[in-house]
Amino acid sequence: MADPELLGFEHMGLDPRLLQAVADLGWSRPTLIQEKAIPLALEGKDLLARARTGSGKTAAYAIPMLQLLLHRKTGPAVEQAVRGLVLVPTKELARQARSMVQQLAAYCARDIRVADVSAAEDSASQRAVLMEKPDIVVGTPSRILNHLQQDSLTLRDSLELLVVDEADLLFSFGFEEELKSLLCHLPRIYQAFLMSATFNEDVQALKELVLHNPVTLKLQESQLPGPDQLKQFQVVCETEEDKFLLLYALLKLSLIRGKSLLFVNTLERSYRLRLFLEQFGIPACVLNGELPLRSRCHIISQFNQGFYDCVIATDTEVLGAPVKGKRRGKGPKGDRASDPEAGVARGIDFHHVCAVLNFDLPPTPEAYIHRAGRTARANNPGMVLTFVLPAEQSHLDTIEELLCGENEAPVLLPYQFRMEEIEAFRYRCRDAMRSVTKQAIREARLKEIKEELLHSERLKTYFEDNPRDLQLLRHDLPLHPAVVKPHLGHVPDYLVPPALRGLVHPPKKRKKLASKKAKVKKARTRNPLRSFRHREERRRPTAVPP
Repeated sequence: MADPELLGFEHMGLDPRLLQAVADLGWSRPTLIQEKAIPLALEGKDLLARARTGSGKTAAYAIPMLQLLLHRKTGPAVEQAVRGLVLVPTKELARQARSMVQQLAAYCARDIRVADVSAAEDSASQRAVLMEKPDIVVGTPSRILNHLQQDSLTLRDSLELLVVDEADLLFSFGFEEELKSLLCHLPRIYQAFLMSATFNEDVQALKELVLHNPVTLKLQESQLPGPDQLKQFQVVCETEEDKFLLLYALLKLSLIRGKSLLFVNTLERSYRLRLFLEQFGIPACVLNGELPLRSRCHIISQFNQGFYDCVIATDTEVLGAPVKGKRRGKGPKGDRASDPEAGVARGIDFHHVCAVLNFDLPPTPEAYIHRAGRTARANNPGMVLTFVLPAEQSHLDTIEELLCGENEAPVLLPYQFRMEEIEAFRYRCRDAMRSVTKQAIREARLKEIKEELLHSERLKTYFEDNPRDLQLLRHDLPLHPAVVKPHLGHVPDYLVPPALRGLVHPPKKRKKLASKKAKVKKARTRNPLRSFRHREERRRPTAVPP
């Protein structure tokens, strides 16, 4: 008798090994996009699918791809070749897609091999992997094209399945020329899937380039979860200082519990915010495109494991105006050094995020949707709080109109918070804001990049042999380029609002992870054979007997 947990997927005729992997992942029933897309994909049809973030789009194309490849390998012996190609706009998404495919292929790992070629620094090792002809290759268009031009990857005679994930981002990332050149290296006949959160002109252009008589899936679902699952609030701050004051109160008084993502619009703002929080002993780490790929992925991994409660993210590389016709990497002032293939707000799967705080107002409605999509995933509850200045209210109203659609009920509810209750903290915030100068921000940015580059090399060499020591590496350590006043980290009871004095529990101090050297040094000091020092005692004069 069939396992009742698998009834949702069993009617699709999937391989038992895939069903077992799905059961291990805890998926009892397919999501709406999976239920509609998988049967059509197994029939050999091209797909153009739109579904909101967090709806299971990755599994919607990974499951039929694995099923078709396994079915091909069960027949007559075929030559080993690359038959599946997954194109994604960012390196983080490439790692995430590869990880998902590998989890689904856990019980057929001998038959299906997956390779990620998105990291530019691993070209030599990637060529060695591609020589073994993995079944599925994942990467960004620029890296795939680079391997095709170097003849380390050949697809013209073998490719059967092409997936373009987050299709609406590829052109805005400046991948238009790479995509057109890449398509010249593909066979004339292949099955293709285009997955996107929105349909725009770029997706229509990709549809004409890639798909052949596709089935279009426009699922009748809201772009974000309903109000029972996702609570959305707005809070009007009269001044920029009020935004910092409110954020301080929310985090320092533990009014927001659990893990939170703070979104700002520029890298300079992200480091200003981090240094501001450092003044009060609130640890946070910045995730942006300037950091090495291994560091970014390590930050995401540790955040998902619960090492950090607060991550500051910038999404200007992803969510700014389309950069058609421009060279990738030319971002706004202050962001030019960022990695053009790095993105935070789109597609990255942050686990169990309780709250998304839009410290800076999202530039577009799409930006708001993709930021909010980081929380309330997989039936978990979540909250979005947007800070807005009076001058930005009209722009926020435009975003809310698009979110409401035909529904007249307001989506962004007013956040009931009495600012007069936290006026006692204002002088502290002013002191902290004065300490965070432009020079301090510049020094902090350079210091972190240098440290992360060093950590990245350690990750690549030392931690491969010592995976347990990887837990010792933290990314939220204080940068301290600004003057830190120790008294700001303590909140006296008389400053806490009367209504919260019995409820506020200050965050516990972070446990320090002791390194091996510290443990050895401590052991040596306690070793009596090493610490023993002989002291020559003076002899007392003995009494001479009469």
